[in-house]
Amino acid sequence: MTNTLNFRFITFLLAGLMLLSIGTQKNYAQTKKNTVRLRADFFKVMNGEAYFDMKASSKIDRQTEDVANINITISNIVNDEEINIGSATTDMEGKCRFTLKNLNEIVPDSTGTYNLSFVFKGNDSFKKASKSLSFKNANIEANLVEIDSINYIKATLFDASTHTALTDRLLHVQVQRLFRPLRIGPEYNTTDEHGTIIVPIDKDIPGVDGNLTFEVVLKDTDDFGTVKALVNAPIGVPIVDESTFDERTMWSPRNKTPYMLLILPNLVILGLWGLIIYLIINLFKISKSKIQEP
Repeated sequence: MTNTLNFRFITFLLAGLMLLSIGTQKNYAQTKKNTVRLRADFFKVMNGEAYFDMKASSKIDRQTEDVANINITISNIVNDEEINIGSATTDMEGKCRFTLKNLNEIVPDSTGTYNLSFVFKGNDSFKKASKSLSFKNANIEANLVEIDSINYIKATLFDASTHTALTDRLLHVQVQRLFRPLRIGPEYNTTDEHGTIIVPIDKDIPGVDGNLTFEVVLKDTDDFGTVKALVNAPIGVPIVDESTFDERTMWSPRNKTPYMLLILPNLVILGLWGLIIYLIINLFKISKSKIQEP
């Protein structure tokens, strides 16, 4: 009898411990927060805007997924003090952009280095995350020159704070196109001791009305970010823009829908609603006339 009671007691005890363990694991899983990874990159367009592109991702169930709808606060760190300059919210791809009207909105330290912090304060699903970014300000002066009847893009790269030339830096020269830029010149264009490159331009590059827009790009560097200068030049082979993208065609944007596709469906819908209303009115008259019959 005693052995039976002891067996039952041990059984109930093990079952209770098992249920407690399952409940604890479930609560832990519900309260466990995933870690967010932030990435921030600096971009500057000469005589244009400067901005930060941010990306938030998280490793969930051993798969990297985009983190949407989280707010990232951007601060300028000056003398160990964080000065809030704004915030941005990630889209469905975990991306967002914060644009500066000009670089004077943020303050560098004594060495001319800009120090930024990007902070996500956390929520019910994700832990708090932060990312720091430091960069200096570089400028590109680019223009079109002609030497012996050959056109060249001449560009000079220098540190904006010290006005010193940046040597042995790789610059990309390319022509703007609809989908992706067209690279021109040698594969590697490194700046000389004066921070300058000179790249020849082919004569057979087509452009609408002969106009071309060249880009000189210092791409994704650790100390300066990405810097781009634009040069407009009417030296291309003239072509006529026969695109109907901005006209009211079947392949145009939604705001350029052809008038016939707007009018006919609406007429059909109005006609159907008119027929339905007509039938309802007649049914109402029929039912009313039956009520009035002796």
